[in-house]
Amino acid sequence: MTLTVAIIGRPNVGKSTLFNRLVGKKLALVDDRPGVTRDRRMGDAQLGDFHFQIIDTAGLEDAAADTLMGRMRSQTEAAIDESDVVLFVMDARQGVVPDDRAFAQLARKSNKPVLLLANKAEGKAGLDGAYDAFSLGLGDPVPISAEHGDGLVDLYQALMALEVQIFGEAEDEVENDEDDASKPIQIAVVGRPNAGKSTLINRFLGEERLLVGPESGITRDAIGLELYWKGRAFKIFDTAGLRKRSRIEDKLEKLAATDGIRAVKFAEVAIVLLDATIPFEKQDLSIVDLVEKEGRALVIGLNKWDLVRSEKGKLAELQEKMDRLLPQVKGAPLVPVSGLGGQGLDQLMEAVLKVHEIWNRRVSTSQINKFLDGVLSSHPPPAVSGRRIKIRYMTQPKSRPPYFALFGNQLDALPESWRRYLVNQLRIAFDLPGVPVRLSMRTSENPFGKK
Repeated sequence: MTLTVAIIGRPNVGKSTLFNRLVGKKLALVDDRPGVTRDRRMGDAQLGDFHFQIIDTAGLEDAAADTLMGRMRSQTEAAIDESDVVLFVMDARQGVVPDDRAFAQLARKSNKPVLLLANKAEGKAGLDGAYDAFSLGLGDPVPISAEHGDGLVDLYQALMALEVQIFGEAEDEVENDEDDASKPIQIAVVGRPNAGKSTLINRFLGEERLLVGPESGITRDAIGLELYWKGRAFKIFDTAGLRKRSRIEDKLEKLAATDGIRAVKFAEVAIVLLDATIPFEKQDLSIVDLVEKEGRALVIGLNKWDLVRSEKGKLAELQEKMDRLLPQVKGAPLVPVSGLGGQGLDQLMEAVLKVHEIWNRRVSTSQINKFLDGVLSSHPPPAVSGRRIKIRYMTQPKSRPPYFALFGNQLDALPESWRRYLVNQLRIAFDLPGVPVRLSMRTSENPFGKK
């Protein structure tokens, strides 16, 4: 079994810096101001040969349950419940403050083993604060510096001892090679702020795993979560709402937007979630265009459908509007859903599986060239300066997304309109809706051209 460790403590004591240090990547957003982290984020951590699961949490603050801070605290308490060990982090340079004592009491009440970390303990001022941590009554503090990597050997030894205490001596693991079909499909859920992305993912998971509320822009980190649907594994990423770049002035919002865009780049399927009451705003179109340029498979979800479904012909109207405004992703599935009410979730996941299969599709060279012969006979490309453009053959060198290479002479002179025509015909002939289709030109060199 794998040890699960939750990092808790006041805001701005260095929890996310420690999380990034242990997972070996800058996954969590870090800034000097307190309260950057809101949702809990899980990652695969490593210290030497010791592997474990780590959970980054929001800073603990005393607040009413129905406020944003109160809901953030509930997320932290949920992380404590699902962990095996609690890392209580305090700021050694500030020393013990009243909030540390209050939340140390919360850690003790969890009945989980608690490991006290005195962060920012580099230098004499830090060591003095680390000694002050004895007063919390959580055992001997481990002085560390998450930013500089000091004290990680002591943390390694303490965690190893706790793992043996909880699980006993580790058994040798048998390696198990997984085939491609068992690998989770990576999904990024993106959209404008307040489109209901976190609410939708919570409905999929069947629990309040992500922080939600009426406030716009609650989500900051791109949180990856495991999801199983009808026996198939997925990893679904909740992302921060993406606004027009010129409207983003806050540094944290810029970091959150960058994190969301990175999630799209590493995803296989992107669910662009629209607010059905105000769909196809300019920013929605920009987000779909980003997904297409990154080459991801696309599903468009119309969230809050329960608010507009009584309007007759609404879906057909929005389908026509999508085909007109988004010709570059013609045929992408448009699925009405309600994250709050739970309607349309099965249809959304079926669409995800379908476009993922299309995104991975390969077409044989013989089929492609039979198709090409038909296209050239019915609609050949126009001549350039009285000379006919000669197209020899076409093949598909790769998928993810489908990528076709056209071979011939003077292909750089092909009009853009004819290239679009060819791409549209490829979509129709080989049933490629909802995924970007890439087309490259491979022109043969004239061996006598330089003589």
